[in-house]
Amino acid sequence: MFAQRLAPPLPFRSLPAVLMMAFMLPLLVGCGYNTIPTAEENAKAAWSEVLNQYQRRSDLIPNLVETVKGYAAHEKDTLDAVVEARAKATQITVTPETLKDPEALKKFQDAQAGLTSALSRLIAVSEAYPDLKANQNFLALQAQLEGTENRIAVARRDYILAVKDYNLTLRTFPSVLWATFWFRSNEPFANFTVDEDKMQPPKVDFGTKQGG
Repeated sequence: MFAQRLAPPLPFRSLPAVLMMAFMLPLLVGCGYNTIPTAEENAKAAWSEVLNQYQRRSDLIPNLVETVKGYAAHEKDTLDAVVEARAKATQITVTPETLKDPEALKKFQDAQAGLTSALSRLIAVSEAYPDLKANQNFLALQAQLEGTENRIAVARRDYILAVKDYNLTLRTFPSVLWATFWFRSNEPFANFTVDEDKMQPPKVDFGTKQGG
C-alpha cells in the first residue's frame, strides 16, 4: 500500500530527453540563440520610427501649403507639386513585415526624396516674400519642419545600423548556425541606398532672413 502512494518513476525513454534538454538550454543561451530574433525586432522597431518621423513631416505639409498660399497664391505650380508629392509619398509604404523587399523600399525612398525636393523648391520660393517669412505661423512651421528633418535623419541612420546588425547575424558565426537550423525563414532586410555623406538633413532656412 505504501508503494502505491509513491510517484510513478519517469519513463526510461524520457530521461535522456530531459537530460539532453538540461544540457542544451544553457548552450543555446550562451551561444546566442536569441541573437537573430533580437536583431530582427530591433530593426523592425527602428523602421517603425522612420515611418513615424516621415508621417510627422507629412502632417505638417497641409498647414505649410495653406500658409504659403495666403501670401503667394500665384505660385500655383510649386504648391501643386508639394501637394502631389505628398500624396504619392503617403500612398507608398513599407511595413516591418515587408522589409525583405528591396524594390518596395526603393519606391518608398524615391517617393520621400520627391517630397523633399518639392519642399526645397517651396522653401526657395518663400525667399521672395518678406511678409511670408515674417509670419508667425510660418516661423513656427519652420521650426517644426527643421526639427522633423533632423529626426528623420536620426531615425534613418538608426535603421541603417540596425539592419546592418541584423543582416550580419544571418551571415556570421556563430549566429549563422541558428539561421541555418532554427531560423531558416529569416531573410536579410532591405536598406537605404543613400550614400553616408548624403544622409545629413536638408537645411531649412526659410523665415530667417526677414526683410532681406
